Amino acid sequence: MLSRAVECCPTSVELWLALARLETYENARRVLNKARENIPTDRHIWTTAAKLEEANGNTQMVEKIIDRAITSLRANGVEINREQWIQDAEECDKAGSVATCQAVIRAVIGIGIEEEDCKHTWMEDSESCVAHGALECARAIYAHALQVFPSKKSVWLRAAYFEKNHGTRESLEALLQRAVAHCPKAEVLWLMGAKSKWLAGDVPAARSILALAFQANPNSEEIWLAAVKLESENNEYERARRLLAKARSSAPTARVFMKSVKLEWVLGNIEAAQELCTEALKHYEDFPKLWMMRGQIEEQSENTDKAREAYNQGLKKCPHSMPLWLLLSRLEERVGQLTRARAILEKSRLKNSQTPELWLESVRLEYRAGLKNIANTLMAKALQECPNSGILWAEAIFLEARPQRKTKSVDALKKCEHDPHVLLAVAKLFWSERKITKAREWFLRTVKIEPDLGDAWALFYKFELQHGTEEQQQEVRKRCENAEPRHGELWCADSKHVLHWQKKIGEILVLVASKIKNTF
Repeated sequence: MLSRAVECCPTSVELWLALARLETYENARRVLNKARENIPTDRHIWTTAAKLEEANGNTQMVEKIIDRAITSLRANGVEINREQWIQDAEECDKAGSVATCQAVIRAVIGIGIEEEDCKHTWMEDSESCVAHGALECARAIYAHALQVFPSKKSVWLRAAYFEKNHGTRESLEALLQRAVAHCPKAEVLWLMGAKSKWLAGDVPAARSILALAFQANPNSEEIWLAAVKLESENNEYERARRLLAKARSSAPTARVFMKSVKLEWVLGNIEAAQELCTEALKHYEDFPKLWMMRGQIEEQSENTDKAREAYNQGLKKCPHSMPLWLLLSRLEERVGQLTRARAILEKSRLKNSQTPELWLESVRLEYRAGLKNIANTLMAKALQECPNSGILWAEAIFLEARPQRKTKSVDALKKCEHDPHVLLAVAKLFWSERKITKAREWFLRTVKIEPDLGDAWALFYKFELQHGTEEQQQEVRKRCENAEPRHGELWCADSKHVLHWQKKIGEILVLVASKIKNTF
């Protein structure tokens, strides 16, 4: 029936392709050859022929067919439309014809692009393929880009992140091995390789990658600190100490000193930590984290006066360090010196105008003291000085009485449409109104726009514990572990606490979520 239809309509591509689908391999080849004779200008016949060879295990023919397709179509006056061919490749990818999809990408990816635009265009193409779910197409684009730009760190890095998110551990490690051979000075590629081995439990392999990284990048702070982290997190404290001592003599940076202090502190060697801190401050007195640690170590030992002294000294050297101002103010608040805490925050705002974090703390100080009217007045002033601050608008929503919160959230979104703190506040607002689907949508929006905000993951996880299935809870946890968030007020309070220094991301998530009370 179909063969008669083809005889009647020899220029119908659909009929030829339908006929080929019904035939055996050998007959389908003949049908497609005939189709090409009758319709020499259609690309689909060529891609179908390539897919046919691939389906029958004849993959070495695929590349030849696609290359011949381009040559033949051009000879027949057909313009090669790059976008159309990439779309074809994506369809091949989704149909499981990987070799064909890759051959199409290789054949057309450079057509019609100026040399100076290649890298940028290809990176955009690969992102577009990922967005369409065509992962093999994206992989083929990266492979081609790496052949053309073998010494470009940025291309290796993009390809590595692609494999990290969409490939296997083996595919990531194989790519990183090639990457460091081409870009031995790119520390980040070495570190990704070492981290992948470590996460898989292969500490000796991670160690040897870092040793090779050292050879290529002697005295690199990043590699020193990665080696220290590897040892300390695997309970090899003496090794970590030795590495830090070496680093202090050959690459004595502020961060190396800070990590040295931190290691002794978390291990409970307070005296050693204090000595190192004193030594470090001789070299880096303008590095605020050292003053913060000195004060916190004293606070932990309940030496309030010494802690106060450390923060005050630190602020003389680092008057623009927000965390130092906050630590000093909170210290005074904790010991009942509300007036002093208030004065410290006022002084901090004079020295650092238009700083939302300091305004936020001032508002909260009054709120915690039960002075809600003063808190509201301060918030109004804060929003005048920092009208586009997401953290202030997010707080302002929940300072309102319940009936006014929705109006405030609309104002907040007008001012800070894409701010993660505002998006998170809106998610919390829907949650408090038990609008579960809406709340989930806004949580998803927040973690998509800012995956580094640990507070968003913790609130999202808490929300799913109350309203989601086990599957949804695990999904949030898994995505959070992949995102490896490092910021957020609630998040850092636990992740940076000395007692939790060995906790993994998933454990921090559970811990932070467990402390969240739905009192908004």
